Amino acid sequence: MENRSSRWDIEEEEPETPKPEWFEWAVSQSPSSNHVKVDDCEIHYLKWTTEKAEKPGILFVHGGAAHAQWWSFIAPFFAKDRPVAAIDLSGMGDSSRREEYTNAHRVSEMAAVIEDAGLGPKPVVVGHSFGGTMTMCFCGKHSSELSGAVIVDTFVRPPSEDNDGPRGSGRPKPYFPDKATIARRYRLSPYQACDNEFIVEHIAQHSVIEEERGWTWKYDDGVRGRGTQDEPLADYLRNMNCPKALFYGEESVLLSNEVLAFTSKQFSGSDHIIPFPASGHHLMLDQPIGFIAALRAVFAGWGV
Repeated sequence: MENRSSRWDIEEEEPETPKPEWFEWAVSQSPSSNHVKVDDCEIHYLKWTTEKAEKPGILFVHGGAAHAQWWSFIAPFFAKDRPVAAIDLSGMGDSSRREEYTNAHRVSEMAAVIEDAGLGPKPVVVGHSFGGTMTMCFCGKHSSELSGAVIVDTFVRPPSEDNDGPRGSGRPKPYFPDKATIARRYRLSPYQACDNEFIVEHIAQHSVIEEERGWTWKYDDGVRGRGTQDEPLADYLRNMNCPKALFYGEESVLLSNEVLAFTSKQFSGSDHIIPFPASGHHLMLDQPIGFIAALRAVFAGWGV
């Protein structure tokens, strides 16, 4: 007689999300895990090394409440002939926490990682979302020390737009009984659907930590809602003394015609503004291969 219970058990199993070969290869390129102390805070970063560093290094900077592993499926494609690093900003990822988080701290952290990782005298910085804002702040002080900066779905707002001021930190982080449960609860922020579920699952696995009360998100509650209202971001962007590029998702929740027009005015005719069709705010998750190709093309145009 047919064993129906075993048949139903097989049908109820959830299949593992298929992963393409390029992704499997990228995440198998294990980076080294490193720390450097900045203003009494241990800053963690990942580094992909190469035997022949012929080109300027790259520093990848993650978004708010995110971490360096957001770049682990992108960074290896640039590590063949240059050093590449991805930072965990303080209070996020595997970096230590601070009593207070400031943009000055972030700029110092980025500078320290560039030096400690040996990215060279004229590296490139690529920053997404909050990381794009920190890239602008970094360039406000150090743009002449860079070969280029790529701002990924980060915009500056016209002065006429209402500013609600800094947001509060929101609700305290929740706790869950085990890693599997919290990983299933992971959502991109700001939220968007993503067809490449295998990337979201990969990021989720690196976004959690076990504490005494259970499993929770890695970021410190104190980093949420810390704005940059007092920073002259448009001035930083417009006055950069290095080549710059803007990548943005045409379906980004942060995008409006007014914001895009104002941000675009801070770029010169020789700069690159590249829209990604059918992509949201987290465009390197939506179109990772297209993102890699676009970066390569921009770098080639800059001669780096």
